Amino acid sequence: MIVLGIETSCDETAAALVKDGREVLADVVYSQISVHREYGGVVPEIASRNHLMKITLVLEETFTRAGMKPADIDLVAVTTHPGLIGSLLVGINAAGTLALAQDKPLVEVDHIHGHIYANYLEGDFRFPTLALVVSGGHTELVLMRGHFDFELLGQTFDDAVGECYDKVGRLIGLEYPAGPALDKLAHTGQPVYELPLIYLDKHEYNFSFSGLKTAVLNLVNTRKMRGEEINQADLAASFQNSVVCVLVDKTISAARAYGVRQVVLAGGVAANRGLREAMKEAVAKLDDVVLTLPSLRYCTDNAAMIAAAGYFQYQTQRIENTD
Repeated sequence: MIVLGIETSCDETAAALVKDGREVLADVVYSQISVHREYGGVVPEIASRNHLMKITLVLEETFTRAGMKPADIDLVAVTTHPGLIGSLLVGINAAGTLALAQDKPLVEVDHIHGHIYANYLEGDFRFPTLALVVSGGHTELVLMRGHFDFELLGQTFDDAVGECYDKVGRLIGLEYPAGPALDKLAHTGQPVYELPLIYLDKHEYNFSFSGLKTAVLNLVNTRKMRGEEINQADLAASFQNSVVCVLVDKTISAARAYGVRQVVLAGGVAANRGLREAMKEAVAKLDDVVLTLPSLRYCTDNAAMIAAAGYFQYQTQRIENTD
Protein backbone atom coordinates (compact mmCIF):
# COMPACT_ATOMS: atom_id res chain seq x y z
CA MET A 1 0.00 0.00 0.00
CA ILE A 2 1.38 3.40 -1.03
CA VAL A 3 0.48 6.12 1.47
CA LEU A 4 0.81 9.84 0.83
CA GLY A 5 1.50 11.63 4.10
CA ILE A 6 0.99 15.37 4.58
CA GLU A 7 2.19 17.34 7.62
CA THR A 8 1.60 21.06 8.25
CA SER A 9 0.93 21.25 11.98
CA CYS A 10 3.45 23.98 12.77
CA ASP A 11 6.22 25.47 10.64
CA GLU A 12 7.29 22.60 8.38
CA THR A 13 5.47 21.95 5.11
CA ALA A 14 6.03 18.26 4.47
CA ALA A 15 4.88 15.46 2.20
CA ALA A 16 6.08 11.89 1.84
CA LEU A 17 5.27 8.67 0.00
CA VAL A 18 5.70 5.55 2.12
CA LYS A 19 5.09 1.91 1.18
CA ASP A 20 3.49 -0.43 3.73
CA GLY A 21 4.25 1.81 6.69
CA ARG A 22 8.04 1.67 6.39
CA GLU A 23 9.67 1.98 2.97
CA VAL A 24 10.15 5.70 2.35
CA LEU A 25 9.88 6.35 -1.39
CA ALA A 26 10.14 10.14 -1.10
CA ASP A 27 10.30 12.57 1.79
CA VAL A 28 10.23 16.36 1.31
CA VAL A 29 10.30 18.97 4.07
CA TYR A 30 10.27 22.73 3.68
CA SER A 31 11.30 24.38 6.96
CA GLN A 32 10.34 27.91 7.99
CA ILE A 33 12.99 28.30 10.70
CA SER A 34 14.74 31.13 8.88
CA VAL A 35 11.41 32.92 8.40
CA HIS A 36 10.50 32.90 12.10
CA ARG A 37 14.00 33.42 13.55
CA GLU A 38 13.71 37.21 13.58
CA TYR A 39 10.57 36.92 15.76
CA GLY A 40 12.13 34.51 18.24
CA GLY A 41 9.41 31.92 17.68
CA VAL A 42 6.72 30.69 15.32
CA VAL A 43 4.17 33.33 14.26
CA PRO A 44 0.96 31.40 13.41
CA GLU A 45 -0.31 33.72 10.66
CA ILE A 46 3.07 33.79 8.92
CA ALA A 47 3.34 30.02 9.22
CA SER A 48 -0.02 29.40 7.55
CA ARG A 49 0.81 31.83 4.73
CA ASN A 50 4.06 30.02 4.02
CA HIS A 51 2.26 26.67 4.01
CA LEU A 52 -0.11 28.04 1.38
CA MET A 53 2.80 29.16 -0.77
CA LYS A 54 4.74 25.91 -0.48
CA ILE A 55 2.25 23.02 -0.21
CA THR A 56 1.75 22.54 -3.96
CA LEU A 57 5.48 22.73 -4.66
CA VAL A 58 6.26 20.26 -1.88
CA LEU A 59 3.67 17.79 -3.16
CA GLU A 60 4.93 18.06 -6.73
CA GLU A 61 8.53 17.52 -5.59
CA THR A 62 7.49 14.45 -3.57
CA PHE A 63 5.87 12.74 -6.55
CA THR A 64 8.81 13.72 -8.78
CA ARG A 65 11.38 12.20 -6.41
CA ALA A 66 9.41 8.96 -6.18
CA GLY A 67 8.83 8.83 -9.93
CA MET A 68 5.11 8.50 -9.28
CA LYS A 69 1.87 10.34 -9.94
CA PRO A 70 -1.15 10.98 -7.69
CA ALA A 71 -3.09 8.10 -9.29
CA ASP A 72 -0.48 5.66 -7.90
CA ILE A 73 -1.34 6.23 -4.25
CA ASP A 74 -3.69 3.99 -2.25
CA LEU A 75 -4.28 6.17 0.81
CA VAL A 76 -3.88 9.77 1.98
CA ALA A 77 -2.87 10.47 5.60
CA VAL A 78 -2.83 13.98 7.02
CA THR A 79 -2.13 15.55 10.39
CA THR A 80 -5.36 17.04 11.74
CA HIS A 81 -4.40 17.69 15.39
CA PRO A 82 -2.83 18.99 17.53
CA GLY A 83 -1.18 22.04 16.00
CA LEU A 84 -1.73 25.58 14.75
CA ILE A 85 -5.24 25.78 13.31
CA GLY A 86 -4.36 27.86 10.26
CA SER A 87 -1.38 25.67 9.42
CA LEU A 88 -3.33 22.44 9.89
CA LEU A 89 -6.11 23.63 7.59
CA VAL A 90 -3.67 24.04 4.69
CA GLY A 91 -2.63 20.41 4.91
CA ILE A 92 -6.15 19.17 5.57
CA ASN A 93 -7.55 20.95 2.52
CA ALA A 94 -4.71 19.71 0.29
CA ALA A 95 -5.15 16.14 1.52
CA GLY A 96 -8.93 16.22 1.14
CA THR A 97 -8.68 17.58 -2.39
CA LEU A 98 -6.18 14.93 -3.45
CA ALA A 99 -8.15 12.09 -1.86
CA LEU A 100 -11.36 13.27 -3.52
CA ALA A 101 -9.76 13.79 -6.92
CA GLN A 102 -8.16 10.34 -6.90
CA ASP A 103 -11.07 8.60 -5.15
CA LYS A 104 -8.78 7.35 -2.37
CA PRO A 105 -9.51 6.91 1.35
CA LEU A 106 -8.35 9.60 3.77
CA VAL A 107 -7.23 9.12 7.39
CA GLU A 108 -6.86 11.89 9.95
CA VAL A 109 -3.69 11.35 11.97
CA ASP A 110 -2.83 12.60 15.44
CA HIS A 111 0.53 14.40 15.31
CA ILE A 112 1.71 12.57 18.46
CA HIS A 113 0.97 9.19 16.91
CA GLY A 114 3.04 10.27 13.94
CA HIS A 115 6.06 11.05 16.10
CA ILE A 116 5.81 7.63 17.75
CA TYR A 117 5.61 5.86 14.38
CA ALA A 118 8.71 7.68 13.17
CA ASN A 119 10.50 4.88 15.02
CA TYR A 120 8.74 2.21 12.94
CA LEU A 121 10.31 3.63 9.77
CA GLU A 122 13.59 2.10 10.91
CA GLY A 123 12.63 -1.00 12.88
CA ASP A 124 9.80 -3.15 14.22
CA PHE A 125 7.99 -2.46 17.48
CA ARG A 126 8.36 -4.99 20.32
CA PHE A 127 5.12 -4.78 22.26
CA PRO A 128 4.44 -3.71 24.89
CA THR A 129 6.29 -0.54 23.90
CA LEU A 130 6.73 2.63 25.94
CA ALA A 131 7.09 5.92 24.06
CA LEU A 132 8.50 9.09 25.57
CA VAL A 133 7.21 11.91 23.36
CA VAL A 134 9.21 15.10 23.86
CA SER A 135 8.83 18.15 21.64
CA GLY A 136 8.19 21.87 21.63
CA GLY A 137 4.51 21.37 22.32
CA HIS A 138 4.28 17.98 24.02
CA THR A 139 5.72 15.85 26.80
CA GLU A 140 3.97 12.49 27.19
CA LEU A 141 4.57 8.92 28.26
CA VAL A 142 2.50 6.58 26.09
CA LEU A 143 2.10 2.81 26.45
CA MET A 144 1.41 0.70 23.36
CA ARG A 145 0.29 -2.92 23.70
CA GLY A 146 -0.18 -3.28 19.94
CA HIS A 147 -0.37 -1.23 16.77
CA PHE A 148 -2.56 1.81 17.31
CA ASP A 149 -3.30 0.79 20.89
CA PHE A 150 -2.34 3.84 22.94
CA GLU A 151 -2.64 4.47 26.67
CA LEU A 152 -1.55 7.84 27.99
CA LEU A 153 0.34 7.26 31.24
CA GLY A 154 1.45 10.81 31.91
CA GLN A 155 1.92 14.26 30.43
CA THR A 156 3.12 17.74 31.34
CA PHE A 157 0.96 19.88 33.57
CA ASP A 158 2.39 23.10 32.10
CA ASP A 159 5.31 23.76 29.74
CA ALA A 160 6.38 21.11 27.26
CA VAL A 161 10.05 20.21 27.58
CA GLY A 162 10.96 21.65 24.18
CA GLU A 163 9.20 24.90 25.01
CA CYS A 164 11.16 25.09 28.25
CA TYR A 165 14.42 24.52 26.37
CA ASP A 166 13.64 27.38 23.99
CA LYS A 167 12.65 29.78 26.77
CA VAL A 168 15.70 29.02 28.89
CA GLY A 169 17.91 29.20 25.80
CA ARG A 170 16.61 32.67 24.95
CA LEU A 171 17.07 33.70 28.59
CA ILE A 172 20.79 32.99 28.37
CA GLY A 173 21.11 34.68 24.99
CA LEU A 174 20.81 31.88 22.42
CA GLU A 175 19.09 32.43 19.07
CA TYR A 176 15.86 30.71 17.99
CA PRO A 177 15.52 27.77 17.86
CA ALA A 178 17.40 27.78 21.16
CA GLY A 179 16.82 24.14 22.15
CA PRO A 180 19.47 22.50 19.92
CA ALA A 181 21.97 25.28 20.71
CA LEU A 182 21.42 24.80 24.45
CA ASP A 183 22.00 21.04 24.12
CA LYS A 184 25.28 21.69 22.29
CA LEU A 185 26.36 24.29 24.85
CA ALA A 186 25.53 21.94 27.74
CA HIS A 187 28.17 19.47 26.56
CA THR A 188 30.87 22.11 27.10
CA GLY A 189 29.90 22.87 30.70
CA GLN A 190 29.42 21.23 34.10
CA PRO A 191 26.15 21.00 36.12
CA VAL A 192 27.45 23.14 38.97
CA TYR A 193 24.35 25.28 39.56
CA GLU A 194 21.71 23.92 41.93
CA LEU A 195 18.40 23.57 40.10
CA PRO A 196 15.35 21.58 41.21
CA LEU A 197 14.46 18.06 40.11
CA ILE A 198 10.67 18.19 39.84
CA TYR A 199 9.21 14.68 40.17
CA LEU A 200 5.59 15.35 41.26
CA ASP A 201 5.44 12.31 43.53
CA LYS A 202 1.63 12.33 43.68
CA HIS A 203 1.45 12.17 39.87
CA GLU A 204 3.97 9.44 39.11
CA TYR A 205 4.23 9.71 35.33
CA ASN A 206 3.29 13.35 34.84
CA PHE A 207 5.71 16.21 34.34
CA SER A 208 6.11 19.89 35.21
CA PHE A 209 8.78 22.20 33.85
CA SER A 210 7.50 25.70 34.65
CA GLY A 211 9.09 25.60 38.11
CA LEU A 212 12.46 24.70 36.64
CA LYS A 213 12.17 27.53 34.13
CA THR A 214 11.36 29.94 36.95
CA ALA A 215 14.29 28.63 38.99
CA VAL A 216 16.67 29.41 36.11
CA LEU A 217 15.18 32.90 35.76
CA ASN A 218 15.56 33.57 39.49
CA LEU A 219 19.13 32.31 39.45
CA VAL A 220 20.08 34.57 36.54
CA ASN A 221 18.36 37.64 38.04
CA THR A 222 19.91 37.08 41.47
CA ARG A 223 23.41 36.76 40.04
CA LYS A 224 22.92 39.88 37.93
CA MET A 225 21.78 41.91 40.94
CA ARG A 226 24.89 40.79 42.83
CA GLY A 227 27.08 41.68 39.88
CA GLU A 228 28.16 38.05 39.51
CA GLU A 229 28.79 36.47 36.13
CA ILE A 230 26.86 33.46 34.91
CA ASN A 231 28.79 30.77 33.08
CA GLN A 232 26.47 30.02 30.15
CA ALA A 233 27.85 26.55 29.50
CA ASP A 234 27.57 25.52 33.15
CA LEU A 235 24.03 26.89 33.40
CA ALA A 236 23.06 25.02 30.23
CA ALA A 237 24.57 21.81 31.64
CA SER A 238 22.78 22.31 34.98
CA PHE A 239 19.43 22.91 33.29
CA GLN A 240 19.83 19.94 30.95
CA ASN A 241 20.83 17.70 33.85
CA SER A 242 17.62 18.57 35.73
CA VAL A 243 15.45 17.93 32.67
CA VAL A 244 17.10 14.71 31.55
CA CYS A 245 17.20 13.16 35.03
CA VAL A 246 13.43 13.53 35.44
CA LEU A 247 12.59 12.36 31.90
CA VAL A 248 14.79 9.28 32.16
CA ASP A 249 13.81 8.35 35.73
CA LYS A 250 10.08 8.50 34.99
CA THR A 251 10.50 6.56 31.74
CA ILE A 252 12.49 3.80 33.43
CA SER A 253 9.99 3.65 36.30
CA ALA A 254 7.10 3.19 33.85
CA ALA A 255 9.07 0.65 31.81
CA ARG A 256 9.57 -1.50 34.91
CA ALA A 257 6.00 -1.09 36.15
CA TYR A 258 4.42 -2.13 32.84
CA GLY A 259 6.94 -4.79 31.84
CA VAL A 260 7.68 -3.25 28.46
CA ARG A 261 10.03 -4.84 25.93
CA GLN A 262 10.92 -1.62 24.15
CA VAL A 263 11.39 2.07 24.89
CA VAL A 264 11.21 4.59 22.06
CA LEU A 265 11.97 8.29 21.98
CA ALA A 266 9.85 10.54 19.78
CA GLY A 267 9.58 14.23 18.93
CA GLY A 268 12.00 17.06 18.30
CA VAL A 269 13.72 16.76 21.69
CA ALA A 270 14.46 13.11 20.88
CA ALA A 271 17.37 14.60 18.90
CA ASN A 272 18.83 15.96 22.15
CA ARG A 273 22.26 14.39 22.61
CA GLY A 274 22.13 14.55 26.40
CA LEU A 275 18.78 12.78 26.55
CA ARG A 276 19.82 10.12 24.02
CA GLU A 277 23.01 9.31 25.91
CA ALA A 278 21.32 9.15 29.31
CA MET A 279 18.45 7.00 28.01
CA LYS A 280 20.86 4.56 26.37
CA GLU A 281 22.71 4.12 29.65
CA ALA A 282 19.52 3.67 31.68
CA VAL A 283 17.73 1.25 29.33
CA ALA A 284 20.89 -0.87 29.04
CA LYS A 285 20.41 -1.75 32.74
CA LEU A 286 16.93 -3.23 32.11
CA ASP A 287 16.48 -6.90 31.29
CA ASP A 288 15.29 -7.73 27.76
CA VAL A 289 14.35 -4.15 26.89
CA VAL A 290 15.57 -2.46 23.71
CA LEU A 291 15.82 1.26 23.08
CA THR A 292 14.86 2.70 19.71
CA LEU A 293 15.99 6.18 18.74
CA PRO A 294 14.73 7.77 15.52
CA SER A 295 17.25 9.20 13.08
CA LEU A 296 17.68 12.92 13.58
CA ARG A 297 15.76 13.66 10.35
CA TYR A 298 12.71 11.84 11.76
CA CYS A 299 12.79 13.56 15.17
CA THR A 300 11.54 16.87 13.81
CA ASP A 301 8.21 17.22 12.00
CA ASN A 302 8.02 15.26 8.76
CA ALA A 303 5.38 13.55 6.64
CA ALA A 304 6.97 10.09 6.48
CA MET A 305 5.97 9.52 10.10
CA ILE A 306 2.40 10.63 9.29
CA ALA A 307 2.24 8.18 6.39
CA ALA A 308 3.53 5.35 8.61
CA ALA A 309 1.01 6.12 11.35
CA GLY A 310 -1.75 6.54 8.76
CA TYR A 311 -1.01 3.12 7.30
CA PHE A 312 -1.53 1.36 10.65
CA GLN A 313 -4.47 3.55 11.58
CA TYR A 314 -6.19 2.59 8.34
CA GLN A 315 -5.48 -1.12 8.86
CA THR A 316 -6.79 -0.94 12.42
CA GLN A 317 -9.97 0.85 11.35
CA ARG A 318 -10.60 -1.73 8.61
CA ILE A 319 -10.33 -4.56 11.15
CA GLU A 320 -12.64 -2.78 13.59
CA ASN A 321 -15.19 -2.12 10.86
CA THR A 322 -15.07 -5.77 9.78
CA ASP A 323 -15.65 -6.93 13.36
